[in-house]
Amino acid sequence: MRFRHRDGTLVHLAYCTNVHQAEDLGGVLAQLARFGEPVRERLGVDRLGVGLWLARPVAAELAGDPAAVDRLKRELAARGLEVVTFNGFPYQGFHDPVVKHKVYRPDWAAPERTRYTLDLARLLARLLPDDAVRGSVSTLPLGWRTDWRGDDGQLAVLAKGLAEQDRPVRVAFEPEPGCVIETTAQAAALLSEVDKEWLGVCLDTCHLAVGFEDPAAALGRLEAAGLAVVKLQASAALEAAEPSDPVTRVALESFVEPRFLHQSTEGAPPGADDLDLALAGGLPGRAPWRVHFHVPLHADPAPPLTSTRPVLAVTLAELFGGVAARTDHVEVETYTWQVLPDAPADDAGLVAGIAAELDWTRRALTTLGLEEVSA
Repeated sequence: MRFRHRDGTLVHLAYCTNVHQAEDLGGVLAQLARFGEPVRERLGVDRLGVGLWLARPVAAELAGDPAAVDRLKRELAARGLEVVTFNGFPYQGFHDPVVKHKVYRPDWAAPERTRYTLDLARLLARLLPDDAVRGSVSTLPLGWRTDWRGDDGQLAVLAKGLAEQDRPVRVAFEPEPGCVIETTAQAAALLSEVDKEWLGVCLDTCHLAVGFEDPAAALGRLEAAGLAVVKLQASAALEAAEPSDPVTRVALESFVEPRFLHQSTEGAPPGADDLDLALAGGLPGRAPWRVHFHVPLHADPAPPLTSTRPVLAVTLAELFGGVAARTDHVEVETYTWQVLPDAPADDAGLVAGIAAELDWTRRALTTLGLEEVSA
């Protein structure tokens, strides 16, 4: 979906396909028919944005086969889908039974991370709609904090490769709790020397909330550092107002699951590296908890738990409520549908949920004065 800001900026809204399991081109094409097109039809729009996640094997296959890229492009057009952004955070195996810390490997010290990201950028340049100003690729915040030894010049190689492309694609580092860059303050400090024409920040509002960051202050910090918000990931975290309450603890325990990491904080980072560790005494429980568990945007979890949707709403207002748009790519990224305690029972349930999230975001944008426009 597309929106026109009052300053004339064309704002693209998409949903991220890392919610779907696909590690080869056939799987990616199948998910467009199985989910992408049905979501578009349910929303009643002529064009729907998808933020593609292409696992390393798919990216490698497409990078070496121009005919396969053309096939993907034709399939997107036939389904009424468009792509202006990729999620390049997970490298592969994002739907393995256990992902946890594996999602941060390879990190930005590894040349294979650079090669993968540049492959994505080159592919995206071929898929961009003709009227898109630029593309974006979100990526991990350098690496997990305990593994990091420095980027060894990889960010300079990345920027040089991006500058050589025919169509502009920017790469956005996504602050996340527990990582080398977990807050916007760390982003401002650790990305101070990068080429800011090509490299910036992906602001994920679940992560922002888990860091207990104020959206206005966070955006001001990034702007003062000269770092663009290349992309917003519209997401909400799980919140518990009284984590020591026995009923609340039982509710939180239902969100403990083996696949993804659910960093948890109490008031501010640092926190516990996973929800089960927080519940086992990793956090004192004297103040509200926020948990890195992406929950649906349009509906709160069952009481007594809530979500940080208000942080998302304030962030959208900060980005789009003024005289100038402060980003042009918005991606709904709830990748945890299948591990929710009340996970959708079938494809129809997942399609309905994704469509409802996009509709919530669409209404939030139009409330801020953006005009929805046809492709």
